[in-house]
Amino acid sequence: MNTAQLKLVPATAASTPPVREDGNALDLYLQSQVARLTGGVSPIAMSLAFQDWWQHLAVSPGKRSELAAQCLGALAATGAPATGEDKRFDNFAWRQWPFSQYVNSFKQAEQFWRAATTGVRGVAPHHAQVVAFTARQLLDMYSPSNFLWTNPEVLQAAAASGGRSLIDGALNWRRDLCRHLAPPDMAVPEPTGPSYVPGQDVAVTPGHVIFSNELIELIQYTPQTEQVYREPVLIVPSWIMKYYILDLSPHNSLVRYLVQQGHTVLMLSWRNPDRHDRDMGMDDYLQHGVFAALEQADQLGGGAPVHAVGYCLGGTLLAIAAAAIDSGEHSQRGKLASISLLAAQTDFSEPGELGLFIDDSELAFLDALMWDQGYLDGDQMAASFQLLHARDLVWSRMMREYLMGERTAPNDLMSWNADSTRLPFRMHSEYLHGLFLHNDLAEGRYLAQGKPIALSDIRTPMFVVGTERDHVSPWRSVYKIHLLSGAAIDFVLASGGHNAGIVSEPGHANRSYRSHPANTAAGYSSPDEWLNSAERTEGSWWPHWQQWLVRHASRQREAPPAMGLGRVLGPAPGSFVLQH
Repeated sequence: MNTAQLKLVPATAASTPPVREDGNALDLYLQSQVARLTGGVSPIAMSLAFQDWWQHLAVSPGKRSELAAQCLGALAATGAPATGEDKRFDNFAWRQWPFSQYVNSFKQAEQFWRAATTGVRGVAPHHAQVVAFTARQLLDMYSPSNFLWTNPEVLQAAAASGGRSLIDGALNWRRDLCRHLAPPDMAVPEPTGPSYVPGQDVAVTPGHVIFSNELIELIQYTPQTEQVYREPVLIVPSWIMKYYILDLSPHNSLVRYLVQQGHTVLMLSWRNPDRHDRDMGMDDYLQHGVFAALEQADQLGGGAPVHAVGYCLGGTLLAIAAAAIDSGEHSQRGKLASISLLAAQTDFSEPGELGLFIDDSELAFLDALMWDQGYLDGDQMAASFQLLHARDLVWSRMMREYLMGERTAPNDLMSWNADSTRLPFRMHSEYLHGLFLHNDLAEGRYLAQGKPIALSDIRTPMFVVGTERDHVSPWRSVYKIHLLSGAAIDFVLASGGHNAGIVSEPGHANRSYRSHPANTAAGYSSPDEWLNSAERTEGSWWPHWQQWLVRHASRQREAPPAMGLGRVLGPAPGSFVLQH
């Protein structure tokens, strides 16, 4: 595909990348090489955080006295370890000597460093969070569960299998090492079987690609009812990963569920960019992505308003588009019947643990890395998420696979998670600086195609979903849309995390959600007030949402529109989702 055909939107002052290549190419090159060695982490930001912490601790004799007293108390402590919710030590064998002593010592070290890295007067909050996070990661490396002779579960498995589990673990390690060292053009098969393939195992809901440009393919799904609701549903997924998180296997496909309920569903499938797309920015994703798809949905629905749905970063972009449309600047793009934001932030002042990687120094090194590559690689992005949850995603997995010889059987969600994409340099730099670092969207400074965006312009009814254990888009951060828009908002808090909380099909065990009727006349409620007054419902939130869509539609049902109004480019899932 000739990406040069993509007509880029002219840059504005607010959308110009912070990296300027005139006169500092040498600086950028050096910083990019340092970033490669450190995985994109700024060693300067890390050193400044620790310097801030230890210098303030040095002039805090009272705090040091408290820590000394805590150490003395730990030496005198006896009894069974208090592991709390730490699943690493759930097995009864950890309560037997000497393993109980290992756990006691480890938990005491955790308590000491938690106290030492918090509550030090004068330390900048961001620096305190970085130091506490780093201390926690280093401690997790030395957990007794990570080593052969200090983990009773590993020793029991080795004894029960006659050492076979240790041999299997060594073979697992060898296979993984070969896979990581293999050249890019050499395919090393997964030891647990083939991955799920889009169009064969996942993303199999029938449909056709009805529109394509250099950035998106637009998929229309084949109707499965004799009549459909007049308003089409347009889904804007995040481009950080591929769209089929919302169309996994038939039993847990959100797309299939909506189609079976009588909705005409359209899905954006983003192209996987490469280094030639380094200058594609947020405005390009807005104009050639959301706006282009809305125009197609408007034509397909015969002018009927569209139910627009955005997931994760796609929801943030959809909120920008909705504000532009409701302000009248882009009313020609089509009408919106409703807006649904699924685990999508619009205020980034409290972005959760991802904020640990967001400051001027961190972004300077990350910008340099992307400047050199032309993009941020999906594996580099995945490494950041793994670092946030190294206990579960790194150390516990390594223990299970390399010490106990077990392999986790792949599933559709794991396979999707491994099917990563790249992010263009310009777009990702604008996103991190404008939204995460400066919070321009929430504070009224964000420009879309040269025009200021105010989320207060949104008047279209909104359905907003947060998830209880979301570390990517914390639900309290998602909830802040109440402070930014005066539109009627129906907020739902689903059980689960950023992915599993959204992929929560009816019939899925141990799923629930909290909600209560929107009452705009009652005024604003804080997140905790909302949580205390919300009603808990067992089961999936999908039927609740689908009924909300129907209430915000004309309820007029008619024969399904022709596929692509007669313009069909090929079968779903299209070609963009297969790009690597």
